[in-house]
Amino acid sequence: MSRNPPACEHTVPFFWPWAAAMSLGGQALQLMKRNANFMVEADHIDHPPQPEWATPNTVRLDLKTMRLRDFGATGSGTPVLVDAPYAGHSSTIADYAPGQSLVQTLRAHGLPHVLATDWKTATPRMRWFDIDTYLSDLNVAVDDLGGQVHLVGLCQGGWLSTTFAARFPGKVKSLVLAGSPIDTNAGHGPIRKLAHEMPLPEYEAMVDAGHGLMPGAFMLAGWKNTHPAEQFYGKYVDLYEHITDRNYLERTETFERWYENPVDLPGARYVQAIDQLFKRNLLAGGGFVALGRAGSSIRA
Repeated sequence: MSRNPPACEHTVPFFWPWAAAMSLGGQALQLMKRNANFMVEADHIDHPPQPEWATPNTVRLDLKTMRLRDFGATGSGTPVLVDAPYAGHSSTIADYAPGQSLVQTLRAHGLPHVLATDWKTATPRMRWFDIDTYLSDLNVAVDDLGGQVHLVGLCQGGWLSTTFAARFPGKVKSLVLAGSPIDTNAGHGPIRKLAHEMPLPEYEAMVDAGHGLMPGAFMLAGWKNTHPAEQFYGKYVDLYEHITDRNYLERTETFERWYENPVDLPGARYVQAIDQLFKRNLLAGGGFVALGRAGSSIRA
């Protein structure tokens, strides 16, 4: 099994393992909830060290939702701001490891100033933070960079970047999206089907179980229960086969630090995203309200 991360944090770990459990019946969902609660409450379980950024950086701003990571300026020009995913794992996926780093790739191709959002894990005090809270802090970051950026949205960071660009078109010189759910009604895949079949109260119940948060451990438990053979058996088979491969062991350690240290999401933001973006598809449909304003610019 490869220990390299996906190109972005897929939409699936965001919430679909729970929907898969629903398709197996209520007992399966209850079992997954119990397993996830055990993961949240079992503080004695050892976790690998927290993931690290591969590229030296400084914290330019420390806001309530994020730290703005600055990877240095080598010249003048419009800054590039990477809006990292916020879907259960660390933002370090944008600068995962040498040779596997969007930050390093951008810098290597001569872009003069690269920064990234480092979204914070939610605390109980953050449980009521909604999408507008995150848009507000993103707006503060852009203003601090001179009021205009090239915006690169990765996965779940993509819909936030799209919303920001629609709300503040003059502040986004260019918008690049990678693996981002924008029109969630597109196609006929299982995600669209499950989005409409799993009732919203089930998502709200998971947030209630997390005391107002969507714990990253809940999503991690759901993902692991969805792929048990890969998560438990395959991991140790691969480790045994590569036990003398130093590069493999280093890659495995890097992956474990990122994967086994999930971050929590504010319950309000999580449920709002499920309802308005994935169920009602308001971002693509033009009805999404961003910081008090809705309009056709979001649809465009």
